[in-house]
Amino acid sequence: MNQTSYTVLPFSPERRVIADGGRIAARRHTVYGLIEVDVTTPRALLRAHKARTGETISFTAFALACLGKAIDENKRVHAYRDWRNRLLVFDQVDINTIMEINVDGRQMTLPHFVRAANQRGVRAIHDELRAAQAAPRQTREFGLRWFARLPQFARDFFYWYAYNHPTLLKQTFCTVGLTALGMFGKGGWAIPFGVHTLDVALGGITEKPGCVAGRVEPREYLCLTLCFDHDVMDGAPAARFAARFQELLARGEGLTPEALSSTTLA
Repeated sequence: MNQTSYTVLPFSPERRVIADGGRIAARRHTVYGLIEVDVTTPRALLRAHKARTGETISFTAFALACLGKAIDENKRVHAYRDWRNRLLVFDQVDINTIMEINVDGRQMTLPHFVRAANQRGVRAIHDELRAAQAAPRQTREFGLRWFARLPQFARDFFYWYAYNHPTLLKQTFCTVGLTALGMFGKGGWAIPFGVHTLDVALGGITEKPGCVAGRVEPREYLCLTLCFDHDVMDGAPAARFAARFQELLARGEGLTPEALSSTTLA
């Protein structure tokens, strides 16, 4: 084989925006928390639902619903500072998550904005994600691809303006980010860009021994990464939020048969 041979691949507009995120994250003062969450109960509830109905409920939708509820009880964790050095604490929790979709035979990543996640249950969020995956061209976020084609100086000006005007930032970028990385299937943490006040990464799920009621038995643990903007919040409110989020995930909040049959907040 010719040692100078190579393949040319396009650097897609979507990758440009991801590179922008790296530059934004490099300027932020992010604190990371790496924790394990026992998700044996929710995983069992999801398997029971599939056995009962034949439907596979998205674990990401479950995590989004729990995240929205935990933030609703600790709203400071998605506050933003404006150009007047005030903190804006939003009532509605909007979460920016990432989906992998197939468009014309090409795999691409697409952001999807889950609006008012603190006011919705697992069923409503699951249905929304599945609809967006089935028809990505019909989503609002698919239409935002034009932004990636702007010159970098124009994108940078928009980022500067939006981060100084949190209401615009919420509308165009959401207040929280969540990334689910299935490639960590057998375990492992992911460290995402810290571009929001709060960013969350769902890593792998691994099975290992755990102690339950004095007995050692196999348990399933989710590797979870939390990224906080230390300019906006201190450790105490971040710790309270983390404990509540961990509790909701561990007990399978919103995964009862009754809750999964309703699109309202469980």
